[in-house]
Amino acid sequence: MIRILIADDHDVVRAGLRGFIEAHPKWEVVAEVGDGLEAIEKTIEAKPDIAVIDYSLPLANGLDVTREIRKRAPKTEVLIFTMHDDEGLIQELLKAGARGYLLKSDAKQHLVEAIETLAVHKPFFTAKVSKTLLDVHLTRSGGNNAILSTRERQVLQLIAEGYTNKHIANLFNISLKTVETHRTAIMRKLDASCTAELARYAVRNKIVEA
Repeated sequence: MIRILIADDHDVVRAGLRGFIEAHPKWEVVAEVGDGLEAIEKTIEAKPDIAVIDYSLPLANGLDVTREIRKRAPKTEVLIFTMHDDEGLIQELLKAGARGYLLKSDAKQHLVEAIETLAVHKPFFTAKVSKTLLDVHLTRSGGNNAILSTRERQVLQLIAEGYTNKHIANLFNISLKTVETHRTAIMRKLDASCTAELARYAVRNKIVEA
């Protein structure tokens, strides 16, 4: 029996995952939670074989949850289940100890394979995610700008030009939470503490004109 924990802050997503998992006779949902802190607590308590973790969890995001699970429940494999297709974020989560990364848009096609692969302690990535990681590796020699993904460079440019998070979300037709995730990742990667530092970096690296 494969024992699985589900962590997602959307009730509909959790219900869908539970229904999908419980339709498999050899799979069992041992816990279902809606925030990051509870995900850590329930993983330690229930010791599932696999924790299916959304990145955008309240109280503690998927990165922090992954680190804690790997530290405090090392036999539990972490499958990141998210809508964020971002090479920098993928790399950070892998460094934290996640062994699988599945986009929600690919769930119908790949979720069974992902769970079965992680259940035997092997890593799982779709072809799309594998290509993203390869692209990062190939561009790593391109200087500091290669640290940022294409979308992060676009967001950085707009931040430096004075656009608000809400305006950026509207321009790219993405959620405000996604923009905030990009902004946080950019500041972390560039070791910046404020918007002014991001603007100076963008000017120095010719992302925007002075």
